[in-house]
Amino acid sequence: MNTAPGERQQMVDALRGFALLGILVVNIASFASTYYGLGIPDPMAVSPADRGASFVRALVFESKFYLLFSFLFGYSFTLQMRAAERDGKPFVPRMVRRHAGLWVLGVAHAVLLYYGDILTAYAVLGALLLMLRRRSDVFLACAAIALVLLTSLLWAAVGQMYTHADMLMAAQAAYGEAAAALAAYRATPAMVVVQHLRDLSQTWWITALVQAPEALAMFLGGFIAGKRGLLAQAEAHRTLWRRVFWWGLAIGLPGALAYAWPTLRLGDPVRDIQALALTLLTAPFLSAAYAAGLLLVFQRRRGRWLAQLLAPAGRMALSNYLLQSAACAWIFLAYGLRWIGTVGPLATFAIAFAIFAGNLALSHWWMQRFAYGPAEWLLRAFTYLERPPLRRRRHADQRDSSAES
Repeated sequence: MNTAPGERQQMVDALRGFALLGILVVNIASFASTYYGLGIPDPMAVSPADRGASFVRALVFESKFYLLFSFLFGYSFTLQMRAAERDGKPFVPRMVRRHAGLWVLGVAHAVLLYYGDILTAYAVLGALLLMLRRRSDVFLACAAIALVLLTSLLWAAVGQMYTHADMLMAAQAAYGEAAAALAAYRATPAMVVVQHLRDLSQTWWITALVQAPEALAMFLGGFIAGKRGLLAQAEAHRTLWRRVFWWGLAIGLPGALAYAWPTLRLGDPVRDIQALALTLLTAPFLSAAYAAGLLLVFQRRRGRWLAQLLAPAGRMALSNYLLQSAACAWIFLAYGLRWIGTVGPLATFAIAFAIFAGNLALSHWWMQRFAYGPAEWLLRAFTYLERPPLRRRRHADQRDSSAES
């Protein structure tokens, strides 16, 4: 069955919307608990149901969905290149402004709402992609593979460097850090900002040595896919998507299981690092399986409704990403309800899906009336140095709108 061009673009937007859900499920854990990511037991995650929820989050969501989002960022880079060619305007100054604007948004997001911000890293990595855009696909593919391999090997070596005694001492210190952070996040909005700055000073290296290299690898993969039109001609590559799906599961799922298993048996920090090294190697395959599986579903008659449901959220992905953080900050921090440290992982799943349902409803309403999400409009205005029309035109072109995500 042939797919119309608008439906092809809708598939990309739907993938982006799906990635937003997974990112929210992971990020909300940091809002809900100061113990998250420290390798120590969370007092709110002791019941079998909550431990099971933690296991599912690690198995299905962690280290996978930001990679899918990164792949789509690289893909959108090619849409920006084509938009510049259509306009007949220089591409590099436009993209420099775009990434500078993204960096500013990321800094504000990290300081005010969520210290685990990824936008600042995307801005820097996007500048690297800008410099590499003229290199051959073979070079870019080899660079992507090397980034994944080296990152995994680096953390495997880290796991060998530290003894169990060293890691246990670090875990003991983490209890004090978690308690201090909990008090700050429950105190006042000003203390929330102070704690965010403290957290940023302590966690920037995680972004630099874990997320950034893998994200850049996926940028490169998405850029190659965009140049070759793989997602624009998804229906012509069903055989490829089936192979990616099954091979991605075969390679990625064992690594995800090894990574998630320590959530059921805490107390071995060295094993946790070894599991991280393994999932850094295999998570890109599982992310690829997610994307390929969804592309196959979207091409089916019964799967088109899912693409139609997710696509508006993906078209205003930047706005939704920021809105998700704002909602979580109000629910869990001193900006609002102060629920941090009071709900377990299972409850955070329910809250995340409720927030995402709100994203979907608001996105459908907004995109029926406006051409861009509010954050996309702001970034576009800075990128183009002009005030774009916000109201949706009757025959609005969706391609540039999707490229803003």
